[in-house]
Amino acid sequence: MTRDDFGTERVSRILLHLAPPVMLAQLIQALYNIVDSFFVGRYSDAGLTALSIIYPLQLLMIALAVGTGVGINTAIAHYLGLRDKPRAEEMAGTAAPLGLALWALFAVVCFLILPGYARMSTDSEEVVREVIVYGRIVCVGSVGLFTESVWTKVLQAEGDMKTPMLAQILGAVTNIVLDPILIFGLFGVPVLGITGAAIATVAGQIAAALLVMRRGFRPSPALRRYPALAGRIYRLGIPNILMQSAYTFYILGLNLILATFSDQAVTALGLYYKWQTFFFIPLGALQTCMVPIVSFNYAAQRLDRCRETLKVSLLWGLALMFLGLLCFEFLPGSMLRLFSRDALVISIGSYGFRWIGLSFLPQVTSLIFPVFFQAVGYAGKSSLLTILRTVVLFVPLGWALSLLGLHAFWLTYPITEVVTSLVGFGFYRQSSAGRAPCPQGESEKTRKPAASTFFDVRYLGRRTISGVISEREWAPHMAMVSVSSARSLST
Repeated sequence: MTRDDFGTERVSRILLHLAPPVMLAQLIQALYNIVDSFFVGRYSDAGLTALSIIYPLQLLMIALAVGTGVGINTAIAHYLGLRDKPRAEEMAGTAAPLGLALWALFAVVCFLILPGYARMSTDSEEVVREVIVYGRIVCVGSVGLFTESVWTKVLQAEGDMKTPMLAQILGAVTNIVLDPILIFGLFGVPVLGITGAAIATVAGQIAAALLVMRRGFRPSPALRRYPALAGRIYRLGIPNILMQSAYTFYILGLNLILATFSDQAVTALGLYYKWQTFFFIPLGALQTCMVPIVSFNYAAQRLDRCRETLKVSLLWGLALMFLGLLCFEFLPGSMLRLFSRDALVISIGSYGFRWIGLSFLPQVTSLIFPVFFQAVGYAGKSSLLTILRTVVLFVPLGWALSLLGLHAFWLTYPITEVVTSLVGFGFYRQSSAGRAPCPQGESEKTRKPAASTFFDVRYLGRRTISGVISEREWAPHMAMVSVSSARSLST
């Protein structure tokens, strides 16, 4: 398959070609989220609650690391597209110093704030202790996460998708093997409990970082060059950080709302997000894979192909998420008992899972529309939808419904997704891509940004045909279709 196939081949065939490696990478990532919870849940209910409380901080860590990597990746891809190898290498050389600087800052801040953060999230002293122990280890030990994230983006910008995927596999296997050994004290190792889970997570991240370091490390540029280089990187990466952070804060907000009811309610929500990483793999793959197809055809002024890609992606997404809906409606107790033996967690979670499951079908449109808008140059609409969903609806609506009781709180999910989907559909109908045929008065100027982006979209599409690109990498590139050649807005 070549880049030109984006404009001629059947959309379903392109998606089938691109999706499997993406799904594999996302499945590996999901294992990270699930394994710790499985083994910690077997050891301690308090530890399981602690993982739910720490989860927003881990998302913030990822947002900082990946956002920086996205900025580096985008700049490298630009210079490679211009055949300027020295400038690309200079950008790549900033990866390790910036990753280490971010790690040091994040580690110090988290170490200091964790006691207060833990007590804000729970009244249980046992859970507070577990949050502090686990949180300090994974935050202070996050050097592997920060360096692996930036080196991975360096390699992906150069077209190496294999090494990052192998690194993710190595990290996941390391974590899976070490978790039971360190938590339960197998093979003569002392019983470490949640401390062992934290060490296993850090070890997996470091193992992954060491693997990508071999090919991703570049000599650092001169110190005097860092202000200009870092400025360019973060002009590209900060929007990604901010948008990813929105998810961090909405989950934190929901945790704080549920903490007013019980620790078990917080645990139940945390277990949903563990399962979500698994069930949303197909949807995440569709988000990732539709972007190069849509952006390529939009640049070629093939709006019919853009609409077809959106239609196929939505239909596939609805079909796949229907399977998730069935599991959440009919198997919530079994899903929860895999991690927890607490009867109250299972009771609260079973009720909540059924309501959350009803949000899966409208969630397809609420998550795919923003990605589509990025690909066709409507980054503003994409950002508005994300803000509407994560900031305007989830937390305020969750708080308002919680006043009616815990049972009412779970309605937050279907209501949020339905409203976001309706607004997204309205934006689509208003856009040129959503009108068929294309309006007579639409000028070349209206379409030009998609064809003259910061770097050539088709170049990026070419190098990703056979590789794995995560949603977090593709989204910021495609957001650039709405801005000038010197700016980028990412998600």
